[in-house]
Amino acid sequence: MIVSRCSVFERIADRYDRHAVLENEVGQRLAERLVFQRLEPRSIVDLGCGTGTLAATLKRRYRPAEVLGIDISAAMCRRTRHQSTWRRPLRAVCADLRTLPLAAGSADLLISNLALQWCTDFAAIFAGFRRVLRPGGLLLFSNLGPASMREWRSLDPWPRVLHPDAGFVDMHELGDALVAAGFAEPVMDSEILTLCYRNLDDLIGDLDATGAASHLLDWPPKDTFLDALREAYPPSAQADRFPLSWEIVYGMAFGPPEGQPIRGRDGDTATFSVAALRQSITRKR
Repeated sequence: MIVSRCSVFERIADRYDRHAVLENEVGQRLAERLVFQRLEPRSIVDLGCGTGTLAATLKRRYRPAEVLGIDISAAMCRRTRHQSTWRRPLRAVCADLRTLPLAAGSADLLISNLALQWCTDFAAIFAGFRRVLRPGGLLLFSNLGPASMREWRSLDPWPRVLHPDAGFVDMHELGDALVAAGFAEPVMDSEILTLCYRNLDDLIGDLDATGAASHLLDWPPKDTFLDALREAYPPSAQADRFPLSWEIVYGMAFGPPEGQPIRGRDGDTATFSVAALRQSITRKR
């Protein structure tokens, strides 16, 4: 599924920004949450950076910081590099979020806007994030929750329409995964955002151009699916607008001190660097 979704984003990269209304709005709301944090990050990593809109925003806010975007799509990484200027340089690396090519403890701020929806193994994802985040550093992310696309729940049968790998995850499940990975002070909350479209064609166009359509099994939509979608909306809605709602889940947590255990299937595991062990031995002496 990772490969097929990568190919989707290769195809849509050039038109993504013209349709990414939801993604850009949530990215702004995510960045606004940083106002309440006393941060002077030297290293910022945008996980699943897309075309680099959020990365560019963070570079303007934290000018001395080095901002790196990571995305599985090479085309998206190229779009991020286009946001780079000599005054506000940005870097982008094509990589999988499950295997981050970054040194341990190298990031002061990890941020991810609506990228975790493409993942399924959150234990592995958060373990990798924790490895990269320095102790005391901040992880901030948004994701889609299970109440997303609620207007379509009347489709028969809805579970067959939604791809089984769609990462619409309850905020409590994400919070538990953060705790299991050893993150400190996790905080979760959510809200519903509803986009209203003038017609079904505009709605479908946005889903296709932002990659959200890959959450659906029957795509591109055929006549039978389109008929089912029209039936999902009451006649009054079809007369003037087609709403589609998304549950946005926000998560925040801090990098734990070195040695904080990670909860796994075989019990808790704590890891220490050689430097930390040497310091501990020196203090004991």
